[in-house]
Amino acid sequence: MGFLDGKKALISGVASTRSIAFGVAQCLHREGAELAFTYQTDKLKPRVEKIAAELNSSICIPLDVSDDQNITNAFAELKQNWETFDIMIHSIAFAPMEELKGSFVESVTREGFKMAHEISSYSFASMAREAKPMLSDNASLLTMTYLGSVKSVPNYNVMGPAKASLESTVRFLAADLGPQGIRVNAISAGPIKTLAAAGVSGFRGLLKHVASKTSIRRNVTIEDVGNTAAFLSSDLAAGITGETIYVDGGYRNLGMTFDVE
Repeated sequence: MGFLDGKKALISGVASTRSIAFGVAQCLHREGAELAFTYQTDKLKPRVEKIAAELNSSICIPLDVSDDQNITNAFAELKQNWETFDIMIHSIAFAPMEELKGSFVESVTREGFKMAHEISSYSFASMAREAKPMLSDNASLLTMTYLGSVKSVPNYNVMGPAKASLESTVRFLAADLGPQGIRVNAISAGPIKTLAAAGVSGFRGLLKHVASKTSIRRNVTIEDVGNTAAFLSSDLAAGITGETIYVDGGYRNLGMTFDVE
């Protein structure tokens, strides 16, 4: 028996077994949730279908969040499988790789700025709108953010404003959907070696630095994030909404990160 027994969860953003969304899916499955997955491209479809099968799911739905009609179609297909569901996990973000290195002011473009916000932030609001008629009482919507939303992180660049937008979206959705019993939260994870993170210039150095400075002296894992996601998705977190929960080993609390002799 798990604390998510009887719950149905839609997982978006799985690209590999190193994805944060995969860690979340594993933990939700462990606690008894029934899962459905989305995939972005036909190239990713076999990989996501394999992961879904390992987690006892046969529901894999195409989802391209750059297109509103595609989002509508995805939820229409989900409704063919589930009349209602309880949990939506949004682990989707993108910015052009060339804008994730060097000077922010020199690398940022109008198109890249727009794309980062549309894919990383607007998509959560759009998915929430389509999910709303299908959500059960006490449903939970959860997205993934990062410290770069509130602090300047080298090379994170255009993703910083996009994640700040996402965190604001969480607060507005929480206020809007709260009267229906729907909770909306974000997890701000420390750096994790995922396929998406590989696009950020200097990421290996960032991992090494954070591991040496966090209060727990290690990088967090996708399981650390998944465990927190499982809690926030459950009725145990019924009083928590509109929040950004940090799962970063205490790094954001540090005032200084250099060694003092």
